Amino acid sequence: MTTATPALAGSLVALITPFADGKVDERAFQALVDWQVKEGTHGLVPCGTTGESPTLSHEEHRRLVELCVEVADRRVPVVAGTGSNSTAEAISLTKHAKAVGADAALVVTPYYNKPTQEGLYQHFKAIHDAADLPIIIYNIPGRSVIDMSIATMARLAALPNIVGVKDATADLVRPLRTRVELGADFIQLSGEDATATAFLAQGGVGCISVTANVAPRLCAEMQNAWVRGDLVEMARIRDLLMPLHHAMFVETSPAPVKYAASLLGLCRPELRLPLVETTPATQELVRAALVHAGVLS
Repeated sequence: MTTATPALAGSLVALITPFADGKVDERAFQALVDWQVKEGTHGLVPCGTTGESPTLSHEEHRRLVELCVEVADRRVPVVAGTGSNSTAEAISLTKHAKAVGADAALVVTPYYNKPTQEGLYQHFKAIHDAADLPIIIYNIPGRSVIDMSIATMARLAALPNIVGVKDATADLVRPLRTRVELGADFIQLSGEDATATAFLAQGGVGCISVTANVAPRLCAEMQNAWVRGDLVEMARIRDLLMPLHHAMFVETSPAPVKYAASLLGLCRPELRLPLVETTPATQELVRAALVHAGVLS
């Protein structure tokens, strides 16, 4: 049976995972999710790599997806991060996401293992066959080492529940080539905030955003402006957000965005090792970017 694909477009937030004294801060996470929806975010992505999924226990991972679905309460789609470099683990997490009411799954290409293109195909096919849930491929060569080819993506797109890609290649030729090869119905979401608007012009329909953790309304309004054809407003917001996009990746994400969130009172800047909190120089840059965007006074 094929699962109906929810409307996955616009500004989807790659949610951070708040911690307090080494434990998941569930209250802060729930408040963050609710605030995102009220600020106009079009979709929620818990337990992706921005949510530090590699350092979450299976119990924490499942609990966060459950909380996100509960708080979202069908107001916007929930795309649960369920990827792993273990196919069996990815299957288990995807089945759980389906069982608790997530609308789709975001599955990252396996990191460290370095599979071939055939290995990538078989990995995603196995998850597809085991869990009746729409799947967004997360292609991020910078962190996973391997790059899924358009040809492999086309093979996977022939499967009914492989519905789209989060493209973090920063290659702006890629979305247009993908659109030509796979068609307009294949959902393409940018995974790079700084190229989000250019990605739209090349065939994309939205962005899974780190910056949206701290500037959800601006990120959503930028996407809304594109949809209604207001390119002047889109460009205004694009330019306003660019220093913030830059600041979010001066050090390894999500350290800068967690510091930014702490300035807004959303959570502590705490991370789990091997990630560490930002340097004073980065903190100064983040603060200035938030002020520039009008998010912080």
